Amino acid sequence: MDTKALAKLLFPNVTDTPEDLEARYPQRQLPEGAVVTRMAPSPTGFVHLGNLVQGLTSERMAHQSGGVLFLRVEDTDAKREVPGAVEVLIDTLKHYGIQFDEGAVHEGDSGDYGPYRQRQRAAIYHVFAKKLVEEGKAYPCFCTEEELAAMRETQEANKENTGYYGKYAMWRDRSLEEIQAQLDAGNPWVLRFRSEGNIANQFKFDDLVKGKLTITENDVDHVLLKSDGIPTYHFAHAVDDHFMRTTHVVRGDEWLPTLPFHIQLFKALGFKLPKYVHIGPLMKMDGTSKRKLSKRKDPELALTFYKAEGFPVKAVYEYIMTILNSNFEDWRRAEPNAPAQSFKFSPKKLNPAGSLFDYAKLTDVSKNVIARMDAEEVYGLLLEWTEEFDPDFAAKLKENPDYAKSILAIGRGGKKPRKDMAIWREAKPYMGFFYDEYFTFEGFPEGFDAAVIRSALEKFLAAYDPADDATAWFDKVKAVTTEIGFAADMKAYKADPAAFGGSVADVSTFLRVAVTGKTNSPDLYTVMQILGYDRSVARIRKAMEAL
Repeated sequence: MDTKALAKLLFPNVTDTPEDLEARYPQRQLPEGAVVTRMAPSPTGFVHLGNLVQGLTSERMAHQSGGVLFLRVEDTDAKREVPGAVEVLIDTLKHYGIQFDEGAVHEGDSGDYGPYRQRQRAAIYHVFAKKLVEEGKAYPCFCTEEELAAMRETQEANKENTGYYGKYAMWRDRSLEEIQAQLDAGNPWVLRFRSEGNIANQFKFDDLVKGKLTITENDVDHVLLKSDGIPTYHFAHAVDDHFMRTTHVVRGDEWLPTLPFHIQLFKALGFKLPKYVHIGPLMKMDGTSKRKLSKRKDPELALTFYKAEGFPVKAVYEYIMTILNSNFEDWRRAEPNAPAQSFKFSPKKLNPAGSLFDYAKLTDVSKNVIARMDAEEVYGLLLEWTEEFDPDFAAKLKENPDYAKSILAIGRGGKKPRKDMAIWREAKPYMGFFYDEYFTFEGFPEGFDAAVIRSALEKFLAAYDPADDATAWFDKVKAVTTEIGFAADMKAYKADPAAFGGSVADVSTFLRVAVTGKTNSPDLYTVMQILGYDRSVARIRKAMEAL
């Protein structure tokens, strides 16, 4: 077979050479040890937590090392493409703090190593498809769908490995004349890789997460170019990662079965193999066993879920860091106020088996993150969330920003800030009573005589002075407690509760329920200061009417 003649026959319009492309996409000028990596999603429209895990791993590896993170859109499968999916992906990842240095953007491309959409790179792939044919490492295959289906049936019946290999690779050694005849007849063809592998052979391979792996050689003649001239993922990723100068490939471990072919392909193309970082799946407990998170079963897999629930970006980011690197939590305890990006991330600390997703832990992380924010930041993020998901509440927050911020400032700062909210969805139930439109009265706790509650409230109103500081205010609450025969000293009450009708805690609850409508609220003195004298007194009087 004259392979150069075959290459010219199959690719008559390809005039660029590999050397031309090497000159067009030179080696990047970066510091030694800099990581160049990418996110390379398919535009299917569903952005999930796994994308964020991969994106955060890639972003940390690149930016910690002074390297580059780029976005490449792997749109070779036109049937699965969802219109607008690329824009959704870019916006969603940006929302979660994944900033790309170059790659696909809304308007097209940004960077010197594009195009960054694979369907626009067909001419580049054809240069190397032609090269492989010239070197006898690839060949055209004219098999029909029916022939391939029949071949698979035979293999299954014989209990053989399925695939296009060995004696089943029926176009592997056809003559130039036979190929010419098919082309003259206008029959469609795909380009296949000519594998020299043998499944009886194995070799060792180092993965940055999985460690040392034993790999079985690939013997299948996989498709490189489909009949429309667009490459398969396998071929495209090898060419793209070489010319975009990728040093590390971060991807899910579901790609491990293709690794033998990818290693083989890089070698055949004469390209340096990048380092691989195969991430284990995200799992959750289902009863007493673990299973992978599922699009169908688990709403928490979709990143839209976290935005709709109102998890701050910082909280999701920090939680992902806890499941990627177990030492992040110790670091956070030692550095409570440091930005999460200053943590030294390591791909070697990733769990090879995958990470367990724990919603309760995410909630706890989020409470801590919100507690560390000042009122200004909480107000801004809460307003942003409510404008999209609760416009009525957003309008109330915007009516008087200083009022809203004074509410959100309660219990902030200090070594033990309050942890009232884990998600923005909880803000209205937490602070809604400050707004008359959202105020609801739950009723006083049972077990106390109405006359006793009324007496306590009347005595408090008689003594209440909004000019009092917190100490004077509470002294008056204790005085009321004593006057109605309750215990002002909690130690005395706990020592002999039968000797008293109740305690100062009960009197505080009467007041709290009257003012806030709830048995649980932030510091009541501060609440009444924010509400003001008239509104506080009016609520207490109205509550007394309900007795």
